[in-house]
Amino acid sequence: MAPKKQNLAQGYTSPMRSVADDLRDELREQEKHLPWEERMQHVLRLGERGLAVYAQANGVDRETARREFQRRRQAGRRPSKCMSEIIG
Repeated sequence: MAPKKQNLAQGYTSPMRSVADDLRDELREQEKHLPWEERMQHVLRLGERGLAVYAQANGVDRETARREFQRRRQAGRRPSKCMSEIIG
């Protein structure tokens, strides 16, 4: 009987978990137990935070950053006169 071939993609040891992986799992577990309203508030705060970080990193105001996100979201979609009038 031929010996089994080892999957080289797996390697010899199991993948290591980082502190960030553990923290992410812990935060997800905590958020599962929050009421829906609190989870939505958290998501909206994260969105605002991301928008603020992007605006600061690119030296633009909040509204310009928001429009840029909308433009990127529309990239690759069928052109729409309505959307081009809204986001420029």
